[in-house]
Amino acid sequence: MQIFQCPSCGAPLYFHNTSCTCGEQVCFDPDAQRMVPLSEPCANRDLIACNWTADSGELCRSCAMTEVLPDLREDGNRPLWQTSERSKRWMLANLARWGWFTPTDPGDRPVFKLLSEQTAAGQRNITMGHANGVITINVSEASDAVLAQRQEDLGELYRTMLGHMRHETAHFLHLRLSENPDFLEQFRALFGDERADYGAALGRHYADPQPADETHITSYATAHPHEDWAETIAHLLHLIDLVDSAAASGLALPDGPPAGHDAYAATDTEAEITVAVDLSIAMNHVNRAMDLPDLYPFVLAQGVRDKLAFAHGWLRRNGHV
Repeated sequence: MQIFQCPSCGAPLYFHNTSCTCGEQVCFDPDAQRMVPLSEPCANRDLIACNWTADSGELCRSCAMTEVLPDLREDGNRPLWQTSERSKRWMLANLARWGWFTPTDPGDRPVFKLLSEQTAAGQRNITMGHANGVITINVSEASDAVLAQRQEDLGELYRTMLGHMRHETAHFLHLRLSENPDFLEQFRALFGDERADYGAALGRHYADPQPADETHITSYATAHPHEDWAETIAHLLHLIDLVDSAAASGLALPDGPPAGHDAYAATDTEAEITVAVDLSIAMNHVNRAMDLPDLYPFVLAQGVRDKLAFAHGWLRRNGHV
């Protein structure tokens, strides 16, 4: 993510800012990828601090994708909705750098259902996932306490709301890209046949989970080609955004990233991944000085890198370039 400038005084502004210290009220323009003076705010600005410009009626592009909200009669769901939407905006802003879901993108958009386990009628179970263009997100995991418990229970220390947004949206991207027969042929050669029985595959995975290996970035990626793709895309977005954010912040190692580097314009996947890994190793060392978890502890074998390169190429082309 880039660091932006106040349109009035030029001071640095960050992605979630709604105002500058100079007093200027601002909105984020996802097409221009810059902060602009407040003029046509999203209708959810006062409700959940959405700082995007209105795009569809009174809502911004991101909020308009949300079809179902958590039960707002239940105390505590509004801040969970707010945090979840913030992660969704970040993810969508990243993908817009490659032309996804922008005015020039002719393809379908995903629909989001943001649901909470807590409702006015009592507790309910929420299964996160994607089905036919509809993405269901459990906003309960936007709670730090709930997320920490899930991380411990599931052994997924790096389980985050932004990670959920990236993973589940990856399934939708696969749906979009599968409209191109060239993609499916190449995908199946590298990831396997996604037509394999999904329920049976997940049953085998949960009964006997396999570890990450030379060609699968996580244990969950071994379950089925669809999950291998979703995990690969999520990690690709993690790594590219890590490099982009480091460059925007002025962080660099002797081998990069150079000042002004645009990681989303880069075409050499291997070079970007190498820089991301080098940065993460350095930041892991810094985190340990504060007794914090490693930033990115994953090992990227060559088979995994090949899948990242494949995914990177197709996402940059946006399926129709």
